Amino acid sequence: MINGWVWVTSIVLGGYVLLMAIYSYCYRRLKPFVNTSTIGEPAEHFSILIPARNESACIDACIRSVYSNNYPSHLFEVLVIDDFSEDDTSQQVLALQKDFPTLRLLSLHNFPASGNSQFKKRAIEVGVGESKGNWIVTTDADSIVPNQWLVLLNNYIHLHQPVFIAAPVVFHSGSSILSKFQELDFLTMQGITAASVGAGFHSMCNGANLAYKKEVFYKVGGFEGNQHLPTGDDMLLMHKVKKAFPESIGYLYSNQAIVSTWPQKSWKEFLHQRIRWASKADSYNEPVIFSVLLGVWLVNALLLIGMIAVFFDQRLLLPLLLLLGIKIFSEIIFLLPVTRFFKRKPLLIYFPFLQPLHLLYIVIAGWLGKFGSYEWKNRVISASSVR
Repeated sequence: MINGWVWVTSIVLGGYVLLMAIYSYCYRRLKPFVNTSTIGEPAEHFSILIPARNESACIDACIRSVYSNNYPSHLFEVLVIDDFSEDDTSQQVLALQKDFPTLRLLSLHNFPASGNSQFKKRAIEVGVGESKGNWIVTTDADSIVPNQWLVLLNNYIHLHQPVFIAAPVVFHSGSSILSKFQELDFLTMQGITAASVGAGFHSMCNGANLAYKKEVFYKVGGFEGNQHLPTGDDMLLMHKVKKAFPESIGYLYSNQAIVSTWPQKSWKEFLHQRIRWASKADSYNEPVIFSVLLGVWLVNALLLIGMIAVFFDQRLLLPLLLLLGIKIFSEIIFLLPVTRFFKRKPLLIYFPFLQPLHLLYIVIAGWLGKFGSYEWKNRVISASSVR
């Protein structure tokens, strides 16, 4: 029994370590995009879409950060799409129109559901349909964007001619263990996003910092095929675009383009967020992506089983510590340049000690993402019922 667990875990972990080595290699090859104002005059017309539901505490700061951008005001518009908010989100947006006359508020109350579109996807569909720009840029209502954001996107478009751009996102720093745990977990995902998109072999992104050509959204059929899923407005769309335009996907690797957002306030909210993210794992029609996600889940599940089993058989302790140490070492090697880019390197001191929590949440979120349910924005959603 012990030998069987050691051999199986060693084999699966070996594949995981190889994967992390590939990600590390690809990430270290990334070259920062330098914001050179001479790369074309500002020419792209951006439509910034901000889907919002119950974002009273954040929407004001988000909108003000967008309008603080050093980009000609006639070349961008901001559309807030209210997703049946139960607070005063809409009233705050209307009040901000006094300061920003080009700010537009769209309410899903006035746009009946089309087909099977769900929640945020419906908000984005409405926003794209009402937009005037040739480029769609999305961010979340609880995010803060940098003041060079649109200039960087414009210059990147002129230099590389992409049709879809993923860009970096980071959590605001906090002092609690929950906050640090989320920061490290999210930094890992952001590092993998940068490495994989930069190398061209994965479709990963975050809707808090995303841009794509409006015409391309319609060319790939928008969210058709996954409209029923309440998540995946970013990665599943990117997956479709990558299949149609494999050489036209870009990653804006610049720390001047980092969008910051807030971590979840409680462990329950954090777990529900991760279950929501995990619920789309088997919706990719690409064996490689699914195999990677399944492999990562298996590594964490096997190590978690070992941590539980060691209480019943002490002979497992040494092989468990060795295997766990190998996993942690490979991840820290990967995270070193990632935390340097995001200016979060001191967080690495917490990484080994938070590993048991990481194993536990990956296993739980992965399982419940397939078979459970979660609560999001005061909505209870069954992961299995939307397949």
